[in-house]
Amino acid sequence: MQSGKLLSWPLPPLGWVGHGGTVTSLCYSPDGRQIISGSVDRTIRIWDVETGDAVGEPLQGHTGIVGSVACSPDGQYIISGSGDCTIRIWDVGTGTAVGLPLEGHTGDVESVAYSPNGRHIISGSSDSTVRIWDAKTGAVVGKPLTGHSHKVWSVALSPDGQHITSGSEDGTIRIWDAKTGAAVGKLLRGHTGEVLSVAYSPDGQHIISGSTDTTIRIWDTGTGTASSKSLNGHTDIVWSVVYSPNGRRIISGSRDRTIRIWDAETGATVGKPLGGHTGPVRSVAYSPNGQRIISGSQDRRIRTWDAEAGAAVGNPREEYLRGVWSVAYSPNGRHIISGSRDHSIRIWDADSGAMVGKPLEGHTGDVKSVAYSPDGQYIISGSRDRSIRIWDAATGVAVGEPLLGHSDYVNSVASSPDGQHIISGSGDKTIRVWDAKTGAVVGNPLMGHSGTVRSIAYSPNGFHIASGSADRTIRIWDTETGDTVVKPLMGHSETVRSVAFSPDGQHIISGSSDRTIQRWNAKTGAPVGKPLQGHTDAVRSVAYSPDGHHIISGSSDRTLRIWDAKTGAVVGEPLMGHTDTVRSVSYSPNKQCIASGSGDSSIRVWDALPEVSTPLRRTYNPPYSLLGAPPDSDGWVRDLEGRLLYWVPPDCRAGLHPPAFLTISLTPHIRSVSLDFEDFAFATSWTQILSSAYK
Repeated sequence: MQSGKLLSWPLPPLGWVGHGGTVTSLCYSPDGRQIISGSVDRTIRIWDVETGDAVGEPLQGHTGIVGSVACSPDGQYIISGSGDCTIRIWDVGTGTAVGLPLEGHTGDVESVAYSPNGRHIISGSSDSTVRIWDAKTGAVVGKPLTGHSHKVWSVALSPDGQHITSGSEDGTIRIWDAKTGAAVGKLLRGHTGEVLSVAYSPDGQHIISGSTDTTIRIWDTGTGTASSKSLNGHTDIVWSVVYSPNGRRIISGSRDRTIRIWDAETGATVGKPLGGHTGPVRSVAYSPNGQRIISGSQDRRIRTWDAEAGAAVGNPREEYLRGVWSVAYSPNGRHIISGSRDHSIRIWDADSGAMVGKPLEGHTGDVKSVAYSPDGQYIISGSRDRSIRIWDAATGVAVGEPLLGHSDYVNSVASSPDGQHIISGSGDKTIRVWDAKTGAVVGNPLMGHSGTVRSIAYSPNGFHIASGSADRTIRIWDTETGDTVVKPLMGHSETVRSVAFSPDGQHIISGSSDRTIQRWNAKTGAPVGKPLQGHTDAVRSVAYSPDGHHIISGSSDRTLRIWDAKTGAVVGEPLMGHTDTVRSVSYSPNKQCIASGSGDSSIRVWDALPEVSTPLRRTYNPPYSLLGAPPDSDGWVRDLEGRLLYWVPPDCRAGLHPPAFLTISLTPHIRSVSLDFEDFAFATSWTQILSSAYK
């Protein structure tokens, strides 16, 4: 490498961020390749252990916090227990819910677990009961297990699947016969506070418990007696306890923000407490091979630790490494704004790429959408924290209080052409209209979509609103009455992710997960021409050029495409350079430039002239004549014939750019990476390269 050289290869990330709330529960997949997490943000996420990247989209469906997650023994399914009183089963491969929610509990589902053979699911609830379910049919097996007088915080199954143990707010632990549901042996008493977590040893001979009394206790399953001494060291409640796979160690997570490792035989602490979280540690787990520990915290982070060394693994990954959700040009074209997964909005100089001022901070969740007011004086943002905020574009100061009313994520915001109103589309399936000056809601929510509202747009004259939804339809609304103007526009076979009006207001374009862009007559709702096809993955964002002659689209295939708005023909080659999903695209007011925001945490500015169709600010670097494309998702760079040339470490991929465009990186520590091909050797095997080198 000529620049961006690594002196050491990167390790797996220390801190993974993506949830919009406390990480309440964690588990490894049986093969150890993935981590599953549940959160107060009502979602479940799947993470790649090696790269730290999220696998697919968050699993959404619960209407309450996700308090517990578990993976089936074969790794094909995930179960989740929620504050909405239900358990859901998810297909790991597709990320979709399997069947209907398991209903029966009358209180929050605090804990879920699979039986060792995967045939049954066990759940503990704030309704004071434990229930057993058939994992295949979702039917309740037998009657609820009753006996606890208060909330059941935690459940676990013995390794042989014959017994269930439960820990309760009543301060006791109970053991049940998994087949008959009958209580086994005596009540385990000893804690002076609530029992928040229970777990079996791998041999099934012991149970460990963590409590609000700040202690951990070890119990003999045969006699029901506790070890003479409790494990003391935490200075606050113990949220989570688990045995190592070999049974020699115990780990615990506490509200004191630390993880502790204990010798299971002696009860002595092993090494120093593992510190690093900035909030209570709610969940801990061992990797299947026992080499790693993961922890989930109220600080919304998941951290990885070396189980033997007792040290954090890898380099920290901050939230802003998780990508850009939305970009927009200012009306005068001088600035670009971006909304990011780091919960902030940033303002950039469109010419130099320099950040203007400090990040606009206030949201507590991903900023999914940003827009300017028509006069450029204000910035509007919508967030996963369910709020809309208005900011002074000159000072970056929030104007007034957040606009609250949506019961789910705010996915899209827009300002009316006269600047008097703001509209927002949400995961709660509604569109809301707000008074831009007072922040008050105007009228009733616009209801009709049966799925998440992904995108909204005003018509140029402000008389109509277009909305695109996960229900696969586009709707057109009258801004005066709130009624739909025509029947839903149907034609897409998957989620409609983006909609936009043409500058003359006569047409609407929509981009969908079905990989197509559709054109519609804004007056009649009839499709215009055939779908625009060319992207190889979901179309995440679409926009018209200011003169209406062209359409730009950004896709999960990591490219942008320019289309002739009249004929639907592709103009030029795809614009390539992003190394992750292109989530947002925007034309400059003078139609000369295109801005794109991506999951690779960068904003790129491109020359929009179709006859050029090349990135802005061209500089030349001969080695790039070898390259057919930037690194693939696996990190390999290929030549024009698709042959592997070299592998780029994850920490360098965001800095490795084709040399021809302006790139704005949200990660200050990412340096530009260029390559030195002077001594580059290429052959079909290493032996050929070595033999030629020593001739």
